[in-house]
Amino acid sequence: MTAQCSGFDIRLLGNLRITYAGRELPLRSAQRRAVFSALALTPERGLSRDELITAVWGDHPPASATGNLYTYVSALRRMLEPDRDRWSSGRVLTSEGGSYRLHLDADAVDVHRFERLRERSRAPRATGDTAGELAALDAALAQWRGDEALVGVPGPWAAGHRIRLGELYLTTVERQAELMLGLGRGAEVVDRLLALVGRHPARESLYAVAMRALTAQGRTAEALALYATLRDRLVEESGTEPAAAVRQIHEQLSAGTATPARGPGPVPRRHPGFRGRSAALARLRSAVTGLAGGRGGSVWISGEAGIGKSALLAEGLSGAAPLGVQVGWAVGDELAYRMPLSIVLECLSLGNDADGLPASLHACTAGAPPTMTVIDTVQRFVVARCAERPLLLVLDDLQWADDMSLLVWHALHKLTTRLPLLLVSAARPVPAGYEVRLLRRVLPRDGTTLVELGPLDDDTATGLVRAWSRPPGPDPGTTRSLVAAAAGNPYYLRHLVLADRDGRTADTPGPELTDAVSRHLQPLADDTRQLLRAIAFLGNNYLVADLAAVTGKSAPELVPAVEEALAAGVLVEDGRRLRFRHPVLRRVLRGAIPTALRVLMHRQFAQRLAEAGGDLGRVAGQLLAGPVPVDAWVQDWLTTHAAQLGAVAPAPAIAVLRHAVASPGLSAPSRELLTAELARVLHRCGLPAGAEASWVSARTGDAATRAEMSRIAGPGGPSPSVGPAVVGHR
Repeated sequence: MTAQCSGFDIRLLGNLRITYAGRELPLRSAQRRAVFSALALTPERGLSRDELITAVWGDHPPASATGNLYTYVSALRRMLEPDRDRWSSGRVLTSEGGSYRLHLDADAVDVHRFERLRERSRAPRATGDTAGELAALDAALAQWRGDEALVGVPGPWAAGHRIRLGELYLTTVERQAELMLGLGRGAEVVDRLLALVGRHPARESLYAVAMRALTAQGRTAEALALYATLRDRLVEESGTEPAAAVRQIHEQLSAGTATPARGPGPVPRRHPGFRGRSAALARLRSAVTGLAGGRGGSVWISGEAGIGKSALLAEGLSGAAPLGVQVGWAVGDELAYRMPLSIVLECLSLGNDADGLPASLHACTAGAPPTMTVIDTVQRFVVARCAERPLLLVLDDLQWADDMSLLVWHALHKLTTRLPLLLVSAARPVPAGYEVRLLRRVLPRDGTTLVELGPLDDDTATGLVRAWSRPPGPDPGTTRSLVAAAAGNPYYLRHLVLADRDGRTADTPGPELTDAVSRHLQPLADDTRQLLRAIAFLGNNYLVADLAAVTGKSAPELVPAVEEALAAGVLVEDGRRLRFRHPVLRRVLRGAIPTALRVLMHRQFAQRLAEAGGDLGRVAGQLLAGPVPVDAWVQDWLTTHAAQLGAVAPAPAIAVLRHAVASPGLSAPSRELLTAELARVLHRCGLPAGAEASWVSARTGDAATRAEMSRIAGPGGPSPSVGPAVVGHR
């Protein structure tokens, strides 16, 4: 194995730049840049000749593509190793078995440094180490020059990675900005955020953090104007309002709240046209009625992202205030400051009395009270409030709460048995730290009612499609398709309906639907998201061994990612297989990748499955999913396995053989062999095979094959002059 070469520094996060020992190396041709970039992104394994051609030229490469690729590789070798003897194989860029590979340490490429540093920030974040997390994020973002990767690099490979890296960049900037706001450093981030909002007008999370940054600088009018810009755009394009987190900031600013990042939480508006959830609604309304009569209690709503927890809370608790109940409401937000007690203080800022509880806490021990003092102080505050009137406290998106808030919330449950106090929590199962998971297990033992919010039934979902659509609405077939794709998740259903209005589907997702899916999957670990992308390309007919083959990981190594995806409700078990709970996720994950890059990935997956000894039908399925052009490897695999494939999986065999024999690049011997196998499998399945059999019979030099094909064609078979293109496209 060739050793990894040191001294190189490869910059892809911005304009492509290569330096060796401090000296910049020239890359002139755009296509040469595309070849180098693709290799630099995969130093661990390299790419085949066909993969590189697809990466540079996509579905329709020029006839000269192979020759041009040799030219580009030769030029790259001269540039990378100018002193190399022309007859030596080289050390930096090598070729073997039709594949090319750059022998570079992963840390020589800024993309890999960025991803490693970004992943490193998860450990301090889990322990509440703000300084450690911010340091890791700063180091990750320092790898970027600008806010776009692979600038000026052509080809579908670069386009796909630009999308992926751009999403990671924006998410990292948002998180860094929130941490800096919490440290009073908003002036350092506000200009960058405003510039990004201008370049990404569909990204609501950017608006949220930019509005907070503006407000921290005393620029409230600009923050309100920014919200108006977002709202006008959404109403005009899709008839929707901004997300709850952005609306909350706007409402706080409009009310003149001094600290809009964590001000008193307004009771959210009821969702017009709310449907379904009758049992859960009855439980919440019964709890509110009991509270008005002096009886306390606790309810925990659990459900996956987008399943409708917030809408249920707004609908089910809407009758509290008219019954004379005090209401405190807070919404956890990953973008919010992770300061101790932040969400509880928001929830308990009742009647705009924002100073009472914080002042009491500050007075305890000069601003840093110990845990038990905090709990006692908050409990006394709540007891005093309950003595005035019954009190309803709601924490939505509890999975984002800080640890101190969770301890206090647990302690408050002890008061619900003797005070007119109703505590209502809502949280996703994933992501959730240890403290949230523990709280969810412990509270039901103390009397908390646990409500698991599952998918909407099809009738309710159909009613929502009609309510959200403009007249005359989609036809019944389209409605059924939308309902099936969302699989009971109203958030996805809403975005599918909006996409349908614009003439888009989940297979050609617009930015809003792509962003919706991306935001729900972003909290999952990187390994989990990579697993989901692999499953999206494999489809539903695969085994865990297939996942191991295409990801390069063993089955035990995949277990943590699988468990997280199952817990998050993204995947469900289906016998020995896994599938997406909501088909829209698979379609968006696959559809967000440019067509040429999708074809390339299916080609890679097919070869990896084959090399791992995977099921022949699943290999054929990957070749058909592209559909993958018939290159040298595909031709060789088909000629070797066509007979066996036709015996064990006739349906995919017929489809892939028809695709292959129609390919103009197929060699004459392979065309004859594969057409004969196509005739055989068609005949065994009772389908017309005369055209294929007659074509082979007129050309084969093998007497036994000629006799077999003549028998299949029959006495009334088509003329043997039928050409291969006609045969292939029947």
